Amino acid sequence: MGKKSQVRRSNGNLFADLAVPGASEALAKAEIARRIIEILDNRRLTQMAAAKILGVDQPKVFALKRNRLEGFSTDRLFKFLNALHRDIEIVIKKNPARPARIRVSGG
Repeated sequence: MGKKSQVRRSNGNLFADLAVPGASEALAKAEIARRIIEILDNRRLTQMAAAKILGVDQPKVFALKRNRLEGFSTDRLFKFLNALHRDIEIVIKKNPARPARIRVSGG
């Protein structure tokens, strides 16, 4: 028999589980991208039509839909949401009970 694999419960952030630097920001960025993709899919837009709305070329939409987010800043993703007629609200609040985090919510 081979080695037994260890299973570890996630803390809710895969990026943190994998020790990715900036894990909280990476999770927020992935969630923002997921929302953009969801909006595009709900509208049943082709990648070309989505590219026109977002002001990018079709390969960028392809990368976004494949979760290849290296070339997308959070600011750029926010601009995509605005182009899709979504408001963005950032709430900053004090939380002394646990380490600070970045969270994306809403629809």
